[in-house]
Amino acid sequence: MNGDGRRLITIQPEDLTFLYELEKQSHCDLRIANKTEHHVAFKVKTTSPKKYFVRPNTGVIQPWDACTVTVTLQAQREYPPDMHCKDKFLLQSAVVPPNTDVDELPQDTFNKDSGKVIDECKLKVIYTTPSSGNENSEDETPLKASREIFDANIMRTVQHLKEERDVAFEQTRQLQRELDLLRRRRNRNSDQGFSLAFAAFVGLIGIVLGFLLNLMFSAPPAE
Repeated sequence: MNGDGRRLITIQPEDLTFLYELEKQSHCDLRIANKTEHHVAFKVKTTSPKKYFVRPNTGVIQPWDACTVTVTLQAQREYPPDMHCKDKFLLQSAVVPPNTDVDELPQDTFNKDSGKVIDECKLKVIYTTPSSGNENSEDETPLKASREIFDANIMRTVQHLKEERDVAFEQTRQLQRELDLLRRRRNRNSDQGFSLAFAAFVGLIGIVLGFLLNLMFSAPPAE
């Protein structure tokens, strides 16, 4: 706050609200307004810097002017317990000399130990789901999360069954090909065995006939 007890800036909205959907980013805009006749520098901090992107996270606002800060929640892979978020944001502000460039801010601009007056505002983080606008949103939030988890499990199970079906189908085709090959080999072997037996039988008959003919023609004539 400044010397007369008033805040240097106002922030709208007072809480950061994000539409929470798995594997999707979510954005929340903060409007920061300078309500003084001074140039005011600000800086946005968070307890989870890897989870959020803040652009710009530092800036200088001219007297009676305002700027917009966009906070982006990175895509998440799972729901937090009971959709409750413990993350916090802190917005610090301080009066700076006129025409101060944001890239030229001294390192101790937001350091309380330097003796400067630092105005601080804490912001909570609230997660909502697409169904949170309904009257029973608090009851539907865990149900929706459970449904999405159940649907994901069902999809994985169906995919696994499809893969097993494809493997079984391919194995069946392979067995069918092997059976056809065995049938063809058996038929070829049967044909060869029949041909040899038939040839042997014909040869035997030929020998017998030759022997009989030889006996008939070689027998002495009767007197």
